[in-house]
Amino acid sequence: MSSSFVNPSRLPDVADDAVALARPLDWVGMDRIALPLRVHGADGDTLQVAASVDAAVNLQDAGARGIHMSRLYLRLQDAFAGEALTPAGLRRVLQDMVESQRGLATAARLAIRYDHLLKRRALASDNAGWKNYPVEIEAVLRDGHLKLAVSFSADYSSTCPASAALSRQLNADRFAEDFANARPLSAGVVGEWLASERGLAATPHAQRSRAQVKVELRAAFDELPFTALIDAVENAVGTPVQTAVKREDEQAFAKLNAENLMFCEDAARRVAAALASDPRVERYDVTVSHFESLHAHDAVARVSGLGSRP
Repeated sequence: MSSSFVNPSRLPDVADDAVALARPLDWVGMDRIALPLRVHGADGDTLQVAASVDAAVNLQDAGARGIHMSRLYLRLQDAFAGEALTPAGLRRVLQDMVESQRGLATAARLAIRYDHLLKRRALASDNAGWKNYPVEIEAVLRDGHLKLAVSFSADYSSTCPASAALSRQLNADRFAEDFANARPLSAGVVGEWLASERGLAATPHAQRSRAQVKVELRAAFDELPFTALIDAVENAVGTPVQTAVKREDEQAFAKLNAENLMFCEDAARRVAAALASDPRVERYDVTVSHFESLHAHDAVARVSGLGSRP
């Protein structure tokens, strides 16, 4: 009776065949691997999220046809399921990826993408809601040195300073027109006029906007500071988009927009200043995009720089 089991040692392995056009390769691996991932939540608890992971090693041996792809995949399957993601944990996984190749590789790279959820309080009412921040972690281990970068985006509202100034002028002109012959003026009459539709001759244009941030982290820190960095960016622009909103929250948001008039250039400088003062940041690259309500095109500003020395 023939056995239904296959002896793996008898299966052909064409990876051992001669190599045409032999040369080392920068990276070889897999993109968009589906993996469970444990991350630190804002309250310190760990959460499991669904992640998409790119994994690769360099093929240093010019005479080798390919890497051991299945070893790489199997090592990653449970790599992040047991503990929350940290720089130290990333280093261990990357080193294991190199060792799994048994001399074929000397460097490893991971790119991890998932949605970072944060619960945000309303501005005035006793409500809260969840906000989604797409994030990416890029980790490279080469010659024992770990290079770590994190990327994320945060949406906010931007009210145009020029449009605000033009609106104020129209409001002032209408006030002068309506009260040209009113003497004396009482606070009550003026207040009623300002609260009426007549008291708003024009409104400045505003739009949803986005800050896209990439930060290279210093190796001295033992956590991935997504929540802290997101908070720093949102505090810098002053008008992060909201979740649960009642009328009092909408009014508070309108007030914040009036207090934070900004062109895209202003927003870029604000975010840059916040990141430049963070001791965890080695380098930052920022792109802010204002998705114009006046124009059919976007207004965009980019800025990069170094973080402060601890």
